[in-house]
Amino acid sequence: MKGKLEPSERQKLIEEGKNLKEELLSLEEDLQQEAQCIPNITHPDVPIGGEECAITRKTVGSPCKFSFPVKDHLQLGKELDLFDFDAASEVSGSKFYYLKNEAVMLEMALVNWTLSQVIKNGFTPLTTPELVRSSVVEKCGFQPRGDNTQVYSIEGSDQCLIGTAEIPVGGIHMDSILSESSLPLKYVAFSHCFRTEAGAAGTATRGLYRVHQFSKVEMFILCRPDESDFYHEELIRIEEDLFSSLGLHYKTLDMASGDLGAPAYRKYDIEAWMPGLERFGEISSASNCTDYQSRRLGIRYRPSEPSGATPKKGKSNLAPPQFVHTLNATACAVPRMIVCLLENYQQENGCVIIPEPLRPFMGGLELIAPKSR
Repeated sequence: MKGKLEPSERQKLIEEGKNLKEELLSLEEDLQQEAQCIPNITHPDVPIGGEECAITRKTVGSPCKFSFPVKDHLQLGKELDLFDFDAASEVSGSKFYYLKNEAVMLEMALVNWTLSQVIKNGFTPLTTPELVRSSVVEKCGFQPRGDNTQVYSIEGSDQCLIGTAEIPVGGIHMDSILSESSLPLKYVAFSHCFRTEAGAAGTATRGLYRVHQFSKVEMFILCRPDESDFYHEELIRIEEDLFSSLGLHYKTLDMASGDLGAPAYRKYDIEAWMPGLERFGEISSASNCTDYQSRRLGIRYRPSEPSGATPKKGKSNLAPPQFVHTLNATACAVPRMIVCLLENYQQENGCVIIPEPLRPFMGGLELIAPKSR
């Protein structure tokens, strides 16, 4: 192009250059899409294998002993008039529900009690948008498209319903450089969550255990890379304290590599005993995502110590920005907590006792009793 060329030849080269530029853009988009599929690396101590290879870190309490036939939460809910799946099925479809009477108060109590406890640990409370751009969903490590996606997409827009508050909270500091002195940033967010639950079926997922919409309190931390292991342990301790306060029998698991989502470097799950289902069921998880999400979201911090190298003329000796580490953990997934409380605190006379920590948040109510006809 720099030499002497005939106008027709120059125009031909210009067109070739345009075509190459467009091809490069298309290739970069394809490459980016492929790169999104690569998961995070795993912690050296993560067990290798599938779900059955998880290692139990801790077991707390023992199963409740009942001297009468145990009911599951569906039967208890029907007898105590606490929820309505049939009407919700007509209105919205399967895996939706109405909460009624004391179940509504129980949801509000769980949310408010959980928030009050987590805030004591230095977390800032948030409510979040429940519609987010699909690009933010992808940057957090979730796939908004495909046959097995758990994400509801809004037709005719680039927005999705959130499956967890982790997504909008992760996006708060997108494309920003934080000061080191502001770290760690600790948030506790209340939101509704929406999941397609593609492929989920069977008696183990009946009732409130697996639903399309639910309320959840989520913890999220942004910190320096050298502190993420410490805050991972803090998150699991907070979860364990919450569930111990409610008197649940549970176990904490170090999840195996095959059961980690794409963003997770290491993940601890908590499973609680559900007498009516006659098994342990997952009620919480805590994940260290290291810099997997922050690289995609562009969240960095500038170390307070200046760079040791001699600055070039006209340049400052500010330390170069580094990516933060992000962590998330479930403080309270309401439906599964309701399952646990109803099934573990049921009485022979048909009542369900309210755990003491929740009573001040339910107007002093001590038990849920059958309605007089």
